Amino acid sequence: MNVVPDTSVVVDGRVSERVESGAFADAAIYVPEAVVSELESQANSDREIGWQGLQELQRLTEFADEGRIQLEYVGRRPNEEEIRRASAGEIDAIIRDVASEYDATFVTSDIVQGEVAKAKGLDVEYLEPYDSEVEELSIQPYFDEGTMSVHLKTGMVPMAKRGTVGEMRYEPIGETELDDETMREYVHDVTNAASSSDEGFTELSEPGMQIIQFRNYRIAIAQPPFSDGVEITAVRPIAKTTMADYSYAEEVEERLLDRQRGVLIAGAPGAGKSTFAQAVAEFLADADYSVKTMEKPRDLQVGPDITQYTELDGQMEKTADALLMVRPDYTIYDEVRKTSDFRTFSDMRLAGVGMVGVVHATRAIDALQRLVGRVELGMIPQVVDTVAYVEAGDLTTVYDVKTEVKVPAGLMEEDLARPVIVVSDHETGTPEYEIYTFNRQVVTVPIGEEGGERETGVGRIAKQEIEREIRAVARGHVQVELQGQNRAVVYVEDDDISYVIGKGGGRISQIEDDLGINIDVRTLDERPQRSTGGGAGGGSASASGGSQRQQGEVVTPEITARHIIVPLDGYAGETVEVRAGGEYLFTATVSRGGEIQVSRGSAIAEEMERAIDDGKQLTVLAS
Repeated sequence: MNVVPDTSVVVDGRVSERVESGAFADAAIYVPEAVVSELESQANSDREIGWQGLQELQRLTEFADEGRIQLEYVGRRPNEEEIRRASAGEIDAIIRDVASEYDATFVTSDIVQGEVAKAKGLDVEYLEPYDSEVEELSIQPYFDEGTMSVHLKTGMVPMAKRGTVGEMRYEPIGETELDDETMREYVHDVTNAASSSDEGFTELSEPGMQIIQFRNYRIAIAQPPFSDGVEITAVRPIAKTTMADYSYAEEVEERLLDRQRGVLIAGAPGAGKSTFAQAVAEFLADADYSVKTMEKPRDLQVGPDITQYTELDGQMEKTADALLMVRPDYTIYDEVRKTSDFRTFSDMRLAGVGMVGVVHATRAIDALQRLVGRVELGMIPQVVDTVAYVEAGDLTTVYDVKTEVKVPAGLMEEDLARPVIVVSDHETGTPEYEIYTFNRQVVTVPIGEEGGERETGVGRIAKQEIEREIRAVARGHVQVELQGQNRAVVYVEDDDISYVIGKGGGRISQIEDDLGINIDVRTLDERPQRSTGGGAGGGSASASGGSQRQQGEVVTPEITARHIIVPLDGYAGETVEVRAGGEYLFTATVSRGGEIQVSRGSAIAEEMERAIDDGKQLTVLAS
């Protein structure tokens, strides 16, 4: 009896089983080299099925040595083009050709392969594939009821995050460091479960990085050279909630049922954003809405009536195109992070789909600000009309977002009216923030009852814009004081008075018209001296300096072809004053990367370069 097995029965160990049972006693078994090539490729990719197949070939070799079968490797190995076209059946065809050449019984557990072989006139023995049930992963014993995630790495003791939502503790859960062999056994177990069980799938597979979803576990596996050691991070949800479990539940439910909405669910990592998003999805589905999700990886724990989508051909934009054909009422987008995500979210919302996006943010307003620059300012309320902020597992803030044409808070002149995005507290209806364009810059201004500190925010923005305009024409030092919501005094060098005012007052009048603020120009000698350097205008240092001039952190800027870069580690997101020799230069917000970039050629950059050339020390001071 001549037998040619394909890859499926070699991986399952079915050939050696048939030898031991006597069904293939004294058979001549011809193993195609194409099968060996497939197993070798899978083993090189560290896939468990590759190793299983190679072990089966070793068992067959032992049977041949014992004289129980004849074993021969025949045929040719597939070339590169055939390997690339493996999914189209090129390698399967090579294996069938071997069975035909040796007039052998073709043995397979692949139903398609078997049917094609029958159509080709081959003698086929089809074996039902084993139903691979995985009872438990080898890493599951690390989890208990309160464990959200387990963190395993070669050379480290096992760690876990345990506790309740919003109150997680990162703590050791073992005393023995994990060795490389143990970690690789865990990797093999997880990848094998994903490939052999219907309850698992591989979400991402790249050299050095795999993300696997198995039941309700999301497992990330990192290996060298991508990481400095084998690392496994396994995460699972520890809470399943309903809308009734949250504060403001009724208000949010009414908004979602009123019409399709654009909602951002914001919060810090581990605050419970995804858990709330799941509750929203289930509520909408129960309310007879068609609900889909967009996730990478797919790990929201939702019911079978909610279809979960991931990237199509590696792009969420293509997933969105497909969903627009499906026309869901609502789509849950977990998570909106990159610029492309925000644009995809916006495109779907403007196409009429209700959108609920999950966004990392430490404040509710920060979630909305992440749209600035990615979506046209005037379109933001059409894209997002609700911001829900989650903290410690509960909904603590709900904002309404809408556009009004009005004079921004803190300004007085009627001709300063413009489109303003008003962000209001949903419970009280009180405006909390306004977002608008001020002198070609988008600003977010806190407003409300806490007048003192919040008006300082408006003053700081106005003062910065006045300084920028005046420095464009003045050659010496410039200092600004605000003396009300629509009036300022500018102090300049004696020689600069005529330049700033201009012929017949034309230049200063133009600046006043552009900014909507009345400006009184005076010399620096006329500026009242203050021991603290403070005042109504806030940030400028006094001419005498005093003790404040000595304050601040010394910085060393880097000058490139296009920018002056001021490194400010530890100040990310803060507003700071930059000074030269103790004298005020400008106010800026430090980027998330911990630096300020000033474009070469600007008035501020020229002032900085003059200060550097003069040997003045640059310092920064938190505003």
